[in-house]
Amino acid sequence: MSDKNTATLETRDGFKSKWGFILACIGSAVGMGNIWRFPIMVQKFGGMTFLIPYFIFVVLIGSTGIIEEFALGRWAQGGPVIAFGKAMEDGGKSKKAGEAIGAIPIIGSMMLAIGYTVVMSWIFKYCWMGISGSLYALGTDMGNIGGTFGATAPEAETLGEALGMMFGNGIFGIGNGVWLIVGLVVSLAIMAMGVGDGIEKANKIMMPLLFGLFVILAVYVCTLSGAGEGYKYIFTIKPEGLLNPQVWVFAFGQAFFSLSVAGNGSVIYGSYLPRNEDLPSSARNVALFDTMAALLAAIVIIPAMAVVLGEGISEMKGGPGLMFVYLVNVFNAMPGGRIVGMIFYICVLFAGVSSIVNLYEAPVAFLQEKFRTKRVTSVIIIGVVGGIIALCIQPWTSQWMDVVSIYICPLGALLAGIMFFWVMKKDTALAAVHEGRTEGKKSIGSWFYPLGKWAYCICSLLALILGVIYGGIG
Repeated sequence: MSDKNTATLETRDGFKSKWGFILACIGSAVGMGNIWRFPIMVQKFGGMTFLIPYFIFVVLIGSTGIIEEFALGRWAQGGPVIAFGKAMEDGGKSKKAGEAIGAIPIIGSMMLAIGYTVVMSWIFKYCWMGISGSLYALGTDMGNIGGTFGATAPEAETLGEALGMMFGNGIFGIGNGVWLIVGLVVSLAIMAMGVGDGIEKANKIMMPLLFGLFVILAVYVCTLSGAGEGYKYIFTIKPEGLLNPQVWVFAFGQAFFSLSVAGNGSVIYGSYLPRNEDLPSSARNVALFDTMAALLAAIVIIPAMAVVLGEGISEMKGGPGLMFVYLVNVFNAMPGGRIVGMIFYICVLFAGVSSIVNLYEAPVAFLQEKFRTKRVTSVIIIGVVGGIIALCIQPWTSQWMDVVSIYICPLGALLAGIMFFWVMKKDTALAAVHEGRTEGKKSIGSWFYPLGKWAYCICSLLALILGVIYGGIG
């Protein structure tokens, strides 16, 4: 690679094993959407009635979008800026224009990471409260539980009002500033160690523990009286529900955002892959295990709510209120609730840290690629900028996240799809996918390119349009 902006695998960090890469990608995909949104979508739309279209969209996105983003990053040996520039150059167009367009997913990743930094502060606080027993001490008094989260996550209608609240009370006088710094430092420390020695090793510990602890919770909840009603929600199918367009819209949104196709994290992680890795196989494993994590969360949360709430489960809504208010009440009312709550928030912590590391990695890698800064320096710069903004927007986090998820993330996924399937030469794109497939292994099916070019790119555009119409679909 002669391009001065492109680092080779000999000079840049990378994943050291196939499963290290897969676990890191699973970690990036397993986020809050799997925990505070997916179970409620399953409950709301009738279990299998929602899961059937969800599985269909997971297969579509996993077999096109994930492969495409991995391949784009590995082929270009860089993040979105370098990858989009090289794609434009390959297609006979302006490389500089491609690099400028590639800044959009980087901005989206940074903005989402900043919002996630605030959410991570909530998670770190509740994880500590679970371990110390102070969460269980709140009992089932919804006034105490709601008041605790209200103090942790104050709300403002506008960004101006939010900034006024933060500076009027002092940055650490309101909200959750101390835990925000703690969570950010932990995440940045993992990143500062590098891709192989930091991100990969951390995910090799966190992801198996997350799955193992969720399985333990699922088995325990299964033994409780009343849990059966929750399983009915999960495994019931209402054929007439499949005629409801909203079921398909929200199943698509859940799959799209859960699999983290946004033209940033998957592209940069792909760039860290050695040339001999089989991308379609890796993409399949990422989609499979992300779906398993979402299902495990549903199998824990929905029956647990049924145990305590009975018919009241039908009134539950997703989002932060579910995880930090209603589930606290549910766990505290359950037999063994203190232990269940503690384990649950440890799982959430692992999911959150693995996701935020992926989100910050794209802007960190951008500084390394374009300005030749050292990794630790890049991590510190991005961390300081992200931390300062996150502290200031705490009361406006929900609106901040809405802007990013509704507009910037789908746009990033669409742009990456366009670069790969529409701008790059077809032969170049297919060669990038096939690189690393062992001899004797069949080439990816002839369905891949047209399915990605038409179905996936159109779906990415629909994610943007439908998100605007519905005020968010994932």
